[in-house]
Amino acid sequence: MDVLNALLQGFDTALSLTNLVWALIGCALGTAVGVLPGIGPATTVAMLLPITAKVDATASMIFFAGIYYGAMYGGSTTSILLNTPGETANLVTAMEGNLMAKSGRAGQALATAAIGSFVAGTIATVIVTLFAPVVAEYAVQLGPPEYFLLMALAFTTVSAVLGQSTLRGMTSLFIGLAVGLIGMDQISGQPRYTGSKAELFDGVDIVVMAVGLFAVAEVLHAALFEGGLAESENRLTRVHMSRRDWRRSVPAWLRGAAIGSPFGCIPAGGAEIPTFLSYAAEKKLAKGADLAEFGTTGAIEGVAGPESANNATVTTALIPLLTLGIPISNTTAVMLGAFQNYGINPGPQLFSSSGELVWALIASLYIGNVMLLVLNLPMVGLWVKLLRIPRPQLYAGILIFATVGAYGMRQSAFDLLVLYLIGAAGVLMRRFDFPTAPVVIGMILGPLAEAQLRNAMSIGEGKWSVFVERPISVVLIAGIAAVVLLPRLLRLLQRSRAGRVPS
Repeated sequence: MDVLNALLQGFDTALSLTNLVWALIGCALGTAVGVLPGIGPATTVAMLLPITAKVDATASMIFFAGIYYGAMYGGSTTSILLNTPGETANLVTAMEGNLMAKSGRAGQALATAAIGSFVAGTIATVIVTLFAPVVAEYAVQLGPPEYFLLMALAFTTVSAVLGQSTLRGMTSLFIGLAVGLIGMDQISGQPRYTGSKAELFDGVDIVVMAVGLFAVAEVLHAALFEGGLAESENRLTRVHMSRRDWRRSVPAWLRGAAIGSPFGCIPAGGAEIPTFLSYAAEKKLAKGADLAEFGTTGAIEGVAGPESANNATVTTALIPLLTLGIPISNTTAVMLGAFQNYGINPGPQLFSSSGELVWALIASLYIGNVMLLVLNLPMVGLWVKLLRIPRPQLYAGILIFATVGAYGMRQSAFDLLVLYLIGAAGVLMRRFDFPTAPVVIGMILGPLAEAQLRNAMSIGEGKWSVFVERPISVVLIAGIAAVVLLPRLLRLLQRSRAGRVPS
């Protein structure tokens, strides 16, 4: 009953005219961002972080959330019509969706993607409503040792899963941890790694880091390495679904939501894994003529299931962000930075210290899902027209907006220098396949992990045994060891089996 009352109060806040306008703008902008390939929600949220200096916290978080899940809706349009996924989570949608478009069924593919996103997003939002307060209640009982190990688990899982190489992921993480050390020491008050620059005494600004690493690096990388890409667009047909399409899509939507929801609750690296699992499940369950469409003319289940899994994962990813302060993707990492710009630290106390904001944000998820269904089904023709914006003008606008936004935070030329140095580093990371999410996560969570480590050692009077005195700590250590060692052991086992196979 407490949850219901809190949610109703959240709706009361979210349904105010101001917050509704911000939600609508966020959903529309998120859809546009999803449609335009190569930009992505993390880049957009990072680019718009400077608004946190001027806009109310509740309104801006509703706005950023709209961009976050709106981009997942819009990403299917580009994947289906252009075979160009805006996010890696849309890769699977492109596989069958583009085949459907080529066979004259683009409208059916877009319809099942939009409705499936709505269904899965709503189911996942109910899960967030019911379980986020429970997770927060239990998380209050965790002490500094458990929190440090929880952050260490987030570091290892995100670094190991994102990107093509665990070593590259860990390297990115340590870069972020190193950047997080810049500034005044939390206990002694001594400056660290500042190079006697007064502008660095407060550390590298998260806005500058996020904008440089995502927006500036994206534009520079596109200008340097992607200028010659040609795209072919499939013809958009009427957005509708036949009775057979509904019969095949509804079970796929529900299965996708069931597969994707648990993955959002754990630091497992985003929506890529559940979308592939959903696709594999739909292909395994298909029979006869339905199975024959996979990989040929395009199977509607291959669009419905992965899109549902994608949106369910994206929505339930707010549970670890809000209750534990742990992001599991690029966008949630940047949103964590937005919270901190307001002096708000997501974690177990968030539901009590900033309950009005949290419940308004959760209520806005329900509202945003309805808005996005309306924006994506009747107005899909409008979003397709965005694909005709020339890339040079689009990226030039992003670069100007990012530069003005970063400068506007403190009117500092030094910040611009740091911005473009980070942007250049981001280009190198993209060029050599180093994931960027661990950098932001390391920078934001690094100082918090350091504080928890110091507190834990203080509680244990300098003894490391404090980390194995409680069962939850032992479980977390086992989880960290499994993430680091298990993939290597499995690879060694596969190699040994391959070596025993007679030639």
